[in-house]
Amino acid sequence: MSKSTEHKSLSVFPLDLGRSGLLSGLAEYMGACAAVCLNERQHHPGVTLTVQGDYTGRFFLTWQILTEKHRRTCADLQEATEYGAYGLAILVVRETIGKTVLERSAKGPGFDFWIGDEEDAELPFQGLMRLEVSGILSGDASQIRSRARRKKIQVGPSDQAAPALIAIVEFSNPLTRLEKK
Repeated sequence: MSKSTEHKSLSVFPLDLGRSGLLSGLAEYMGACAAVCLNERQHHPGVTLTVQGDYTGRFFLTWQILTEKHRRTCADLQEATEYGAYGLAILVVRETIGKTVLERSAKGPGFDFWIGDEEDAELPFQGLMRLEVSGILSGDASQIRSRARRKKIQVGPSDQAAPALIAIVEFSNPLTRLEKK
């Protein structure tokens, strides 16, 4: 079943984590990374991000002007793609399905974050899901689908823990693919 969202604005930088369990400094870094990746792909504030997969929607992405310090901090584009994808996925998941990040996952179980209902952020064991995020700086539809398939396999060993959500974020034609597992 697909849930559609209305076309609204999301602030990438500054990135608002809502009632997340993450540090605000990490949100600032994720947002700066996302903005650097979008700028790297020649996008400007107001670009549309499309959400596809089990959830759909369209969002206008906004961000503040980046300083040289932001660009230098996020100069490793591979890392910027990873952390920028985390930031965009967190925003999209919150806006499309009302889940927020409660905790960063430990290494090993094959996923990045524990997510839950935003209004139940103080009750971390209510409605838990696993979130696995992957970023692609520039890729086509077949690469995005292939990455989603690989990520579904990756989270397989922890399937007994909770349902999973796979988020593939692509920056060149801003897109987030959300698939349930």
